[in-house]
Amino acid sequence: MNVLAVSTITDTDGYWSSLKKAHATLPKGTRWLLAVASTDGTRAVNVLVHDSVDGTRDLFERYAGEFASTEYYEADAANAVGLPR
Repeated sequence: MNVLAVSTITDTDGYWSSLKKAHATLPKGTRWLLAVASTDGTRAVNVLVHDSVDGTRDLFERYAGEFASTEYYEADAANAVGLPR
């Protein structure tokens, strides 16, 4: 499933540094499709292919939890534009 991780960032350097570490340790079968930030650095949207929303939450909270508040959603892939199927 495609999972959205929408973050409000409190420490930009810490957040992106931690996500680079998370990316290097992705669980088998997980793919990171997108990581994009707002120009002011206070918001980010990440899209991952993962077996569950909870698994994505666990990954993000382990690495970036202290640098951002993040909400997690299953993406509506049927109505998305540009997501691989």
